[in-house]
Amino acid sequence: MNTMHYLDQFFFQLYPYIALAVFLIGSWVRFDRDAYTWRTGSSQLLSDRWLFWGSNLFHIGVIAILLGHFVGLLTPEWAYKPFISSGTKQLLAMAVGGFFGALCLIGLSMLIIRRLTQPRVRVNTAGRDWLVLWLLLAQLLLGLFSIVVSADHLDGAVMVQLGHWAQHIVTFRWGAADFVADVHWVYKAHIALGMTLFLIFPFTRLVHIWSVPLGYLRRPWQVVRRRGATLRYAGK
Repeated sequence: MNTMHYLDQFFFQLYPYIALAVFLIGSWVRFDRDAYTWRTGSSQLLSDRWLFWGSNLFHIGVIAILLGHFVGLLTPEWAYKPFISSGTKQLLAMAVGGFFGALCLIGLSMLIIRRLTQPRVRVNTAGRDWLVLWLLLAQLLLGLFSIVVSADHLDGAVMVQLGHWAQHIVTFRWGAADFVADVHWVYKAHIALGMTLFLIFPFTRLVHIWSVPLGYLRRPWQVVRRRGATLRYAGK
């Protein structure tokens, strides 16, 4: 067995479990021991320039992308084959993924530029925040590039292989790495970097994802006054 085989076995058979274990256990430990750090660390008070559009475009894009990956990779082939072919499913994934990937890229770029150009925001950006931003950007670019690569094989075969890999991982079956051993490097890099994001998740502000603020939608307006005088700002 050559070196590449061992690398495939580590990154696509063992590494996902290491990353997911750190993701789950690390998140629980952080919430239990450092609950006061469980927050987004919003910089809106420092500067709101580009924040509205950047944040909304990024979050809309990333939520759609994550849902698409979840459904696309974990839906067994037998479940969708009676209704749609693998090739058509791939074309649909490329179109939807490309659209929301573009939205996400625009939003993320705005957030990065904002942190680079706004002095107060830049000074209050920790090293781990930069790490997350650059890794997210790299992951997004890899995902968009994979769409370009996918245009060279529209029969859906590679998408089926990636689906088998994901389904083997979540069902704790050995042999998952064999499904991605011969795919294009961009898919491998996309998977490995995705697992790395899970790995660092508990140590960054990404933990706020666990706290989906559904109650925020029903939250009443807060009235903010300066020294009890004239109403200055009202918002959630």
